Amino acid sequence: MKKTLISMAAVALTSLTGLAQAQTVLTVSSWLPPTHTASMAQKEWCDLLTENTKGRIKCNILPRGVTPAPGTYDAVKNGLADLSYTVHGYTPGRFVMTQMTELPFLGNSAETISVALSRVTGKHPEFAAEHQGVKVLTLFSHGPGIVFNTKRPITKVDDLSGLKFRVGGGMVNEMSKALGMNVTLKPAPDSYELLSSGVMDGTLFPAESTESFKIDKIIKHATTFPGGMYNTSFVFMMNQAKYEKLSPEDKKAVDDISGETAARIFGRGWDKVDRRAFALMQANGVVITKADAKFVKEVKDKTAPLEQAWVKAAEGKGLKNPAKVLADFRAEIIKLEK
Repeated sequence: MKKTLISMAAVALTSLTGLAQAQTVLTVSSWLPPTHTASMAQKEWCDLLTENTKGRIKCNILPRGVTPAPGTYDAVKNGLADLSYTVHGYTPGRFVMTQMTELPFLGNSAETISVALSRVTGKHPEFAAEHQGVKVLTLFSHGPGIVFNTKRPITKVDDLSGLKFRVGGGMVNEMSKALGMNVTLKPAPDSYELLSSGVMDGTLFPAESTESFKIDKIIKHATTFPGGMYNTSFVFMMNQAKYEKLSPEDKKAVDDISGETAARIFGRGWDKVDRRAFALMQANGVVITKADAKFVKEVKDKTAPLEQAWVKAAEGKGLKNPAKVLADFRAEIIKLEK
């Protein structure tokens, strides 16, 4: 009887040890606060992965980022974190193909733009190949870009001159220059200090960011554009070595909720907080100006050369027929917004 009990205990211990060894813990980093919609979307994705793998994969979400925003890509690539997201434009010149996401007047919803981006880029492996050293889980965008400032209404291109704006980099930086704006490349979390101190007069942001970065009581004016004045391209990624160590079953579980599923999680969350932020702006007396047809045409005319420049640059990086890829992207957004 004693031997039987010892044998049963040994079997149980072996089983528990096997379970412990089978569990994978992903170290998850975010350079944004835990309450930010992107951080919450990342957690939602993690929770879904844990559920779908019956607990075989769990996420250890760190209380703060392992690095400031511009270093996040390399932090994941080098294994300082297993999972995170970042803005492509925070590392200028590194990513070219994804800049198509940042062109003006693409769409009116983070979810539709993000899902369309995932669908179209998923058909072109060159986009994933541009992200050397990481496993791309999805590409996504925030909501339509708005021009915010603390000084005056902006109703035409000439109104943009004479003010100092913070921008996030990438295509929006080039677009701002084409519009004659005085811009400085700074990460989004720096916005409160820059605006409250008067170092900057304005910023280009989606609606959500006025609440997230606590500038909703500093901003006095907002100019919106149909389809957004710009968008920002993000990558949600995993350390490549960590992914490769997963079992085939767990790799499939990751892949099954990557791409469009992950893009929808990030985009849907962003749209929700964009709507809330507009209500807060109204409550705080922010004057909201809708760009008229003349203003929109001015912006289109001045930024049109950037599209051709992107086509040429993307072709140089190995993307086949970039003009068609961009056209397909726009068509997919239109289809999703119907």
